[in-house]
Amino acid sequence: MLKEIHEPLPARRDQNAYTLGKISGHNVVVAVMPEIGNNAAATVVTQLLNDFPSIRFGILVGIRGGVPGDEGEDDIRLGDMVVSQPTATFGGVVQYDLGKRLVDGVLRGQDS
Repeated sequence: MLKEIHEPLPARRDQNAYTLGKISGHNVVVAVMPEIGNNAAATVVTQLLNDFPSIRFGILVGIRGGVPGDEGEDDIRLGDMVVSQPTATFGGVVQYDLGKRLVDGVLRGQDS
């Protein structure tokens, strides 16, 4: 994926595993999550931004489920690519795993 791979930086205090390189003339940092989950992703991103404060863009890549649309709206299905841009009042990411709809149509929350 990387056109050029840079030498690793000396390890500091973090637990993240980084690969440094270049894509189309842009320096890139690739971080691999040590485990799955929202908390692990938040921890990796927080540490990455502390270690590389000049990062301008972030891309989170993974496999997730979908988000059903309301009647007449498009669904977001497994395999779709979603691009978001944060604003002054919205971070650009929405957590949508608060429950699941059962076969009989009942919505069961995480706590149920």
